[in-house]
Amino acid sequence: MAAALLAMAVAARAEPSADPRVADIVRAGKLRVGLHLPQFVKDPATGEIHGHGTGTVIVQIAKAFADHVGVKLELVGHRSPPVLVECLKALDCDIGFLGYAPGRTTDVAYTEPHIMVPFTFMVPAGSLIRVVGDADKPGIRIAAVRSHTSTMALGRFIKQAETLQVEIPDEAFELVKAGKADAFASPRPPLLEYATKLPGARVLDDHYGANLQALALSKEKTARLAYAREWVVAAKASGLIQRAIEKAGERGIEVAPVEILTGSTPTR
Repeated sequence: MAAALLAMAVAARAEPSADPRVADIVRAGKLRVGLHLPQFVKDPATGEIHGHGTGTVIVQIAKAFADHVGVKLELVGHRSPPVLVECLKALDCDIGFLGYAPGRTTDVAYTEPHIMVPFTFMVPAGSLIRVVGDADKPGIRIAAVRSHTSTMALGRFIKQAETLQVEIPDEAFELVKAGKADAFASPRPPLLEYATKLPGARVLDDHYGANLQALALSKEKTARLAYAREWVVAAKASGLIQRAIEKAGERGIEVAPVEILTGSTPTR
């Protein structure tokens, strides 16, 4: 009887949502979720996308949301946040996972943030940079990915150092590896992984900001946005987001503090 009840429960969760706010997604039979580097890796043989770093948590959250709607999950990878924003605006992605940045609210709408990731630096062996404040000095070169939320925060923090902006995280890492940059600015999880590829590299313990990661949607899809907002609030309250973090085993990630949304702008 217990097995039968469990099977019924699973079947019930798989039933497509009858909520009219996601009727278009249900008709399509899939939820197209946009990710950007370094949230994913692509299998060179199959082209299949898998979560990477923070993305391992994000993909689990995306799967839970797709299950809630009652459709299959389709991951769509992009080189950078601006390309993902264009996908959302063109309605080629149903939702995307982006760091909340005030400058993007003119292009996309956000749910309440669900996870928070600190921004910090990776430095090479022998570096005299011990805390983030040490990096803001004349002559220091900091590699960062153009338009990433961590880079936007860096611009508000840095007053004297030089920022070297690149297109993808691998390019920033190569600048440090080649001695052409003194630090790599990024969210902590990918930096911890990159540090394993450079003997003696360190990831600083403190941080200069944090990424409030949220679901982003086209501003045209107001009903879908309301549905997604309700789901995120419930997922945080139920412990679903915390369980996704624990299952992924990613260090440096925590459930985002409660946010109050007015329109598409979260405020504390």
